[in-house]
Amino acid sequence: MKSRGFRNFIFLVFLGTSAWGQHNFTGVVTDVEANPIDLAEVYISELQLLETTSENGNFYFSDVPSGTYKVVVFAFGHRVKEQTVDVQGDVNKALSLQPLGEQLSEVVLTKEREKVFALQQLKKVEGTAIFAGKKSEVVLIENLTGNLAANNARQIYGQVVGLNIYENGDAGLQLNIGGRGLDPNRTANFNVRQNGYDISADALGYPESYYTPPAEALSEIQVVRGAASLQYGPQFGGLVNFKFKRPNPSKKLELVSRQTVGSYDLFTSFNSLSGTLGDFSYYTYFNYKEGNGFRPNTNFNSRNFFGHFGYQLSDKTKLTFETTFFNYLTKQPGGLTDVQFLEDPSFSNRDRNWFNVDWKLFSLKLDHQFSAKTDFSLNLFTLDATRNALGFRTNRVSQSDDPNEPRELLQDNFQNWGAEGRLLTRYKLKEKDAVLLLGAKYYQSDNDQRQGPGNNLDTPEFEFAAEEFPNYERQSQFNFPNLNLAVFGENIFNLSSKFSLTPGFRFEYIKTESEGSFRNIVLDLAGNPLLNEEIPDNRTFERSFLLLGLGASYKLNGNTELYANFSQNYRSVTFNDIRVVNPSFQVDENISDEDGFTADIGARGRIGQLLNYDVSAFGLLYDDRLGEVLRNETRVNAQGDLVETGRIVRFRGNIGTAFMYGLEGFADLSLKELLFTAHEKLRLNYFANLALTNSEYLSSDENNVEGNEVEFIPKVNLKTGLSFGYGNLLGSLQYTYLSEQFTDATNAPQDVNDNQRGIEGTIPAYDIMDVSLSYTFKKFRLEAGINNVLDNSYFTRRATGYPGPGIIPAEPRTFYTTLQIKL
Repeated sequence: MKSRGFRNFIFLVFLGTSAWGQHNFTGVVTDVEANPIDLAEVYISELQLLETTSENGNFYFSDVPSGTYKVVVFAFGHRVKEQTVDVQGDVNKALSLQPLGEQLSEVVLTKEREKVFALQQLKKVEGTAIFAGKKSEVVLIENLTGNLAANNARQIYGQVVGLNIYENGDAGLQLNIGGRGLDPNRTANFNVRQNGYDISADALGYPESYYTPPAEALSEIQVVRGAASLQYGPQFGGLVNFKFKRPNPSKKLELVSRQTVGSYDLFTSFNSLSGTLGDFSYYTYFNYKEGNGFRPNTNFNSRNFFGHFGYQLSDKTKLTFETTFFNYLTKQPGGLTDVQFLEDPSFSNRDRNWFNVDWKLFSLKLDHQFSAKTDFSLNLFTLDATRNALGFRTNRVSQSDDPNEPRELLQDNFQNWGAEGRLLTRYKLKEKDAVLLLGAKYYQSDNDQRQGPGNNLDTPEFEFAAEEFPNYERQSQFNFPNLNLAVFGENIFNLSSKFSLTPGFRFEYIKTESEGSFRNIVLDLAGNPLLNEEIPDNRTFERSFLLLGLGASYKLNGNTELYANFSQNYRSVTFNDIRVVNPSFQVDENISDEDGFTADIGARGRIGQLLNYDVSAFGLLYDDRLGEVLRNETRVNAQGDLVETGRIVRFRGNIGTAFMYGLEGFADLSLKELLFTAHEKLRLNYFANLALTNSEYLSSDENNVEGNEVEFIPKVNLKTGLSFGYGNLLGSLQYTYLSEQFTDATNAPQDVNDNQRGIEGTIPAYDIMDVSLSYTFKKFRLEAGINNVLDNSYFTRRATGYPGPGIIPAEPRTFYTTLQIKL
């Protein structure tokens, strides 16, 4: 076993010894008719303690120091209640909540949700997870006014700092986000989960996300970076966790139906059922999407079903089963060269390219409360999925598709399962409260991948045609059995009432294997085979390592927190790195894993209802960073010699050591509280989200890399705008600007005369403006908006594989409108 990076990193914890009086704070939460409310959240702001009421409405806090505290209570369907409680001895309180009532305007309802949002930002502990001292952001979907039906990531993640987003124009079927120099492609550098369990193809062997839950089904999205990786995996990006809406606790049946139409024949239909019947609760939905893109040879349709079924076995034990079925088929127009994009971004010379995904997820979770201080969760989950990519793919993007040539078919089957257990307990240490989290995860996958010729038709037929085209150059077939065992832990040490340290560790054992073969085929100029041989290629990557981290939090007062964290990181090579033959890039046979660390330091908090802010600095060191440089392609000829083919390709391997650093800031200012305090029905907020990032390759064995900037990093990443409303009318206006960014480690500039490849060069600076409105009348809501109001022509990616290769143009100006009914 070896520890990566800072092996001798030592945690120095200085424990205070002063003690003060400790008391019990208990009570019951009821409605105005004195009926108990279960699942209400009771929060003590100054102590950052949160408890959830039992089915009898009871809550219990132990060992509360003497003092005066602000207690905040929230329950769905009720107004948020704030009350000051003086604790000088044992206290028992009855807290009554007022119903929201349907007569309240959307502005008032939004303000109530914003109070909940503030509470969630302040939690140190949630369920069986620790977030103290970590860089975290929560996207509360109910507070957004935007194109939710199309999963518009630019709007949904508009207040998450520093994210770089690839745009595909496929109504959000795939999410592509990165940040701090991490490749956005299919969010592969984050651990992506829904309701706490993995949803990507293979968490370590192939961590790409081909499935993205619809925003219309979500209550919130958690983005947790830095030291949080110790709880969720070793990766540099951190965590993206989609939390679905909860079953309605006060209704047996609730129906929400949302129908959306938009530009280029967009149509989506989202329909959900929710309710609670005694100890049984459920939330289900079905989502259908279809549409045509703004380019020829573009269309898509998808179907997504989700079911959440919970049963309360007792006051302390709950069992939850979830299932997800998702499939879609898209026709892909391919990529463009720079010349083609500048002449006509809507052009396409690919009419036989298709992409198909079928995703099945299952989860069974047991939550048990051993006592008021100790919680346990066990999550069993499994994935059964396929992914098919079919089309004409060549290094010469400008080359027209030849209908007589076979199409390339990439077929992947993913089968994996895992189990993750977590135990969280609160205890006393030197008369101070402490929280301990211990967990373990077992993950096993058995994936297979085949690459070879498809037929030469133009229909989506995902069958191999190896007998018809035996001399097709790119053929391989591999199995990838992977095994991962992890043990992790964190502990919150409260050194005083204001200062806490949270050290953590993660031990990982990873075994990544590839078993299979590929064909080495050499053709003469007439296309006749000079060599056609099968080459076995079996590899095993087995490693174990220990990662360490430390978080710190200092509360200046009840509304302001200083935080800092440090964490070692690690990213294993994927089986896509090990063996996929691509005409646009080559992979180094000696490719190895990446390691490094992430550090954050910042301040966050609120100034009453006036300002919400989070300002921080970060540093990220990437050792053995995987990247791409431009090289002459090489291959083995019929004589067994390694020769250059004369084609320029991207070469993927361990480029060198890179360092990224910058400032990230977010502020949300209530102009209404500042200027128009007397107008209760008015909402007017201004927000600014700014990331200033710099980067450098500190060392590299590759030519023309050392001293260069790191790819996928715009120096300026700005999202800013207004959210406004009056009564039942809500709206948002958002402006996005990203400066120029490189796409390879050699910092190749954009070549506006490139009429062949389109895979090399920068992504030029671009800006976009979006506007959205919504109006609610009783049980109905009408939403409408315009994306890319300025109708700018831009692109966010140069794809080396599907859906390219080449430049993938972003959508021009588009419109949408949604009608919702809630019964």
